[in-house]
Amino acid sequence: MLRYSDKLNPMLDTISKQIITMLQEDGRCSYTAISKRVGLSEPAVRQRVTKLQKEGAIQIVAVTDPSTMGYSSQAMLGLKVHGPIEELATRLAQLDEVIYVVFTSGSFDLLVEVVCKDDTELIHFVDQNIRCDDAVGAVQTMRYLGIHRQDYNWGFIE
Repeated sequence: MLRYSDKLNPMLDTISKQIITMLQEDGRCSYTAISKRVGLSEPAVRQRVTKLQKEGAIQIVAVTDPSTMGYSSQAMLGLKVHGPIEELATRLAQLDEVIYVVFTSGSFDLLVEVVCKDDTELIHFVDQNIRCDDAVGAVQTMRYLGIHRQDYNWGFIE
């Protein structure tokens, strides 16, 4: 199993961290603007960004707000699992409604974030994909009433 900590690259230098920070602020920031700020040539910045992407350190994506796209029901599902946790996590990660799967310790074995068009679809999803799975011992559905903060531009801890 590839663990989250296996992906961490402790060798990121100051320039790579600056590039990542700029892309977190604006994923469409030009290589020219980045090069001026970090003191490298544009091709050198492009090469670093490409390397960071290939290493899995960064992804450059458009982050959407599901509610503005017709998906009004979001929930976090806390699952207690019977048997191999990775098999269930892999199955759930393949479902269109699932946007986040994480292994946890404590009350739940897995946390699964889902986005559905409405509460009827959420109920159907939980009934058809979670409760009927023999690997699921228990599920707690925590329906989002609102999102106070959602941030993707966290900094580096030194």
